[in-house]
Amino acid sequence: MSLAQTNIPHRNLLGKTWRIIFLASTIVGIIVLTLLLVNILNQSYGYVAVEFKVDPASLAVNGISFEQLSSDELIRILGNNLTPNRYRTLDKAQPIAERSTEDLLNLVYQEVVEPSVVNTWLLWDSLFNTAQIQAEQAENYPTAYLFLKPWINLNFITSPQSSDALSAGIRTAILGSLWIITITFLFAFPTGVGAAVYLEEYASDNKLNRFIQTNINNLAGVPSIIYGMLGLTVFVRALAPITSGSMFGITDPTNANGRTILSAGLTLALLILPVIIINAQEAIRAVPNSLRDASYGLGATKWQTTWHHVLPNSLSGILTGTILSISRAFGETAPLVVIGASTYITFDPDNIFSKFTTLPIQIYQWSVRPQAEFGNLAAAAIIALLLLLITINAIAILFRNRYSRRIS
Repeated sequence: MSLAQTNIPHRNLLGKTWRIIFLASTIVGIIVLTLLLVNILNQSYGYVAVEFKVDPASLAVNGISFEQLSSDELIRILGNNLTPNRYRTLDKAQPIAERSTEDLLNLVYQEVVEPSVVNTWLLWDSLFNTAQIQAEQAENYPTAYLFLKPWINLNFITSPQSSDALSAGIRTAILGSLWIITITFLFAFPTGVGAAVYLEEYASDNKLNRFIQTNINNLAGVPSIIYGMLGLTVFVRALAPITSGSMFGITDPTNANGRTILSAGLTLALLILPVIIINAQEAIRAVPNSLRDASYGLGATKWQTTWHHVLPNSLSGILTGTILSISRAFGETAPLVVIGASTYITFDPDNIFSKFTTLPIQIYQWSVRPQAEFGNLAAAAIIALLLLLITINAIAILFRNRYSRRIS
């Protein structure tokens, strides 16, 4: 019996052992991810006990609830229930007589009814301990209204941030994230691919280019907060006339410095740029040299070969790396906090020179608040962030696959 044959049982045993280890690793990863998702879902739905300063039923007029009253009747309710000073303050901010019916309803709800959350319960308890929850509510909060609340709903998606947990939403944060990630992609993708093409197709093997390549590899592992400090120094301070919009005469009056969407997008672009370059290099390197030689043999120039053959055949790998990089940028918080992202903002960004917040920052701001209901909001925002990220990635993968099929 040969030596190779005597080693067969040992090699088979080694192969089975590693297969079991790999399978166990996969199972552990699935279990951890499942527990994480279950924990988030457990906090995003459940019973809520709410007390009102003024019973909404007492505001009804001739049996009509205040939600269905006209603007004049809503203004009358505000005048009868608010102190003169508070009424004047609201009127000074925006004339009450000129407000829409929807705005007046929100004012009545927030200024007169004044709902406040006194307790919340998780989904698991709400499903299996309903009687106990109802008994606890009757004993400890007899005047409270108990109801099941899905913390993530259409109103949550379309409403701006608010100090009231019952009416707070993530619309402003979603728009801020989309603005920033668009700028990040528009800057990082062409720059990263261009650098990769140069380094792989045109750069010679000399000390300077080896130095550049080494530093690109090192920059891919730099902590994200360091990029935040770089963005603060360069984009927020040194280039403030540009990033604030003052050079173009379109500065946001509420934000005259460089702490804008543009600064945030450029900072995140620097963060993912090394990763895009490295992934693009690997994708270009994977294109067989025989394809290049065939192109040269037909008389194509270096650029024609790169543009018509190398890039189309490496595009699938380039886009895969870009999608992963954009996903990382979408969830970043530390760099944006350093350059001055707002943790509380109630108006939507309308250009690249606006103040901003993002979904990860919104989640962080809610998660550190002591009130339990803001923890529920944070869980709902996490679900929204995951769904938005999955949607964006799915669209990007769809375009990648369609383009790959077209050029194959």
